[in-house]
Amino acid sequence: MTSPDRPAPTIIRARPADEHFASVAALFDEYRVHYGEPAAPAETHAWLTEQVSTGRMSVAAVLDGPAVRGIITVAVMPASLTLGTAWMVRDLFVPPRARRQGIARALLHHVVGAARDAGALRVSLQTEIDNTAALTLYAEAGFRPVTGLELLNLTVLPGHERG
Repeated sequence: MTSPDRPAPTIIRARPADEHFASVAALFDEYRVHYGEPAAPAETHAWLTEQVSTGRMSVAAVLDGPAVRGIITVAVMPASLTLGTAWMVRDLFVPPRARRQGIARALLHHVVGAARDAGALRVSLQTEIDNTAALTLYAEAGFRPVTGLELLNLTVLPGHERG
């Protein structure tokens, strides 16, 4: 990802007023398309702006010069039994053209460090069971499967079974 003539990439917390937020939103839309959703750049930008502005989600991005190379989104949730907080990685995406450069690893380590600094009790995430590249990355970062729990969903808006 770096070379003698290129500066090291930077990880930023992306906010709607930032100069790079439109590029972050565009990459988030590319992420959605990568997983089978139709492209919707304006809607994605508006949705991401709302999520970040209301504090429901935060976004960090890797910048390599002016280019956004990867994104990670996090939701902070109460950990009610322990009276603390837990961070949930919702999305981690590096487009195929920028993979195998340590970007996903850097974003993941960034979030874990930020969670630790904020006093969070844990960082959780989920991925598909056949996503071996992601599972390998997460295991190498110290994440372990949670046994004894089952993920359950109830779709309350017909036609939105995946999200």
